[in-house]
Amino acid sequence: MADVPSPLADFIVSEIRRARGASGMTQEAFGRAAGFSASHVSAVESGTRALTIDFIRGADRAFGNGGLFGRLVVKLGAPSWFLPWLDAERGARQLRLFEPLLIPGLLQTENYAHVVMRLNDLMSATEVDQQVSARMSRHKILTGDSPPQVVAVLDESTLRRAGDEHAGIMAEQVAHLITVAELPHVHVHVIPAGAGLHIGLSGPFALARASDGTWVGHLENQLGGIVVDSEDGLHTLQTRWENVRNEALPRRQSNELMKEVHSHHGPH
Repeated sequence: MADVPSPLADFIVSEIRRARGASGMTQEAFGRAAGFSASHVSAVESGTRALTIDFIRGADRAFGNGGLFGRLVVKLGAPSWFLPWLDAERGARQLRLFEPLLIPGLLQTENYAHVVMRLNDLMSATEVDQQVSARMSRHKILTGDSPPQVVAVLDESTLRRAGDEHAGIMAEQVAHLITVAELPHVHVHVIPAGAGLHIGLSGPFALARASDGTWVGHLENQLGGIVVDSEDGLHTLQTRWENVRNEALPRRQSNELMKEVHSHHGPH
């Protein structure tokens, strides 16, 4: 009967509510299938009653989803500050990603993600595995029935930053980028090293457009990250996006550069 801590609980409740609505189930019908009263379901969905593991298991039974929500609780390695962006990413119709330092998480291979996560020596091996698993699960939005348009702009240095010990992993990562960029809804653009200084070097950011046309931004830093939804903040990020996009090579030339970098890293 243990309660699920917030904000993870808020995220799970919103997903249960969304799934219930999508399946056309009333609170009463859902409650019967999950083993709870309609008033209990209403209280959980409104936030006046705590979300428990038993309720989550009941939701999984009601939806017959193979224990999806239970696995989210156990395996969701995303920190609390990342959950609002994770929700925006899952429902986005367009995603704009800019990274001057690392490959964006949505485009990372499992091996590359492991290397990046292990850089944080405060994380245990179990925590690293959980975070990598959570990151890999996000990739499903790229191959779903109605995937978002994804446009990623990367600084060339992100493709070359490896070192001898990780050359093979980097070769695998760049090969993955080349493959993903062949999807019609995924565009990868590279800012060449010759571009020199540009505004994007101030830091990474991402933008997501929902089905209703609203935009949400996201910024990460050494201590976590923040969701940007203010008009001024979004205007700044959209302007920065246009700046970095204009510095990047077109799609075909970017693909050629990635292939050249891949050959530099050698076989893997």
